[in-house]
Amino acid sequence: MVASDWLQAEATRHGGSVADEDPSAGLLPSMSLLDGPGFDASRLHPAVRDFYERTASWRMEVWTSWSPLFWPGGELVARLWGRRVEQLALPMRPLDVAHGMDSVVTPILDARGDQVAAAWTRALRATGRTVFSGAYSTRTLPGADRPSVHVAFPLESGNLQVFLRPSNDVDGGFILESSGDRFGDDGAYVVVRGRRSHAAKVPLRESFHVYVDPHETLRTDHVLRMWGMPALRLHYKLEPAA
Repeated sequence: MVASDWLQAEATRHGGSVADEDPSAGLLPSMSLLDGPGFDASRLHPAVRDFYERTASWRMEVWTSWSPLFWPGGELVARLWGRRVEQLALPMRPLDVAHGMDSVVTPILDARGDQVAAAWTRALRATGRTVFSGAYSTRTLPGADRPSVHVAFPLESGNLQVFLRPSNDVDGGFILESSGDRFGDDGAYVVVRGRRSHAAKVPLRESFHVYVDPHETLRTDHVLRMWGMPALRLHYKLEPAA
């Protein structure tokens, strides 16, 4: 399983350590790290910003909807691989997430004690089974005019890396998109490590829209596309933890 084995290795790579459990830890120490042309953290609704900077203090309820075209492939991956290594095990049925998701955020510190990444592990509340485990940070791609959100999902012989471009919407919401076409653009990359490392851009695109609805509830619409076609839609209702 790779769900948590990589944490210490990532901290060692930065010459630092894994932080103690913090009930208010965030995926990013500050959303202003993403500031640049097309994105201004000061325009975000306070709840949107709080979610990213104090992620562990929020609870998630989740709904899923698979495209019939892609459901068989997702089920095969979940059964033969995702559940075995407890990584990228996407929920396949609405009842899988009926009781919501629990999440743990673990800051990864450098030698000075500054947060350079955060491990975010999400598990099904009903079963405790890990669904995702990844490292969240900011990276600026070569030639880019602003930083992207960078997510690395460790795998058995490499990792899946996703670069998401941030932007504002008109009502204080937050948009993330991995929609670049060329190698080196925002998007999803599979990295295989061995005697020589190889990276390939995969036809996977994601979009996230984090917003506050008219009833002052924080929500997220997440769409995953393969070859340009919607494969999976997830909707999150986010509430401050008691």
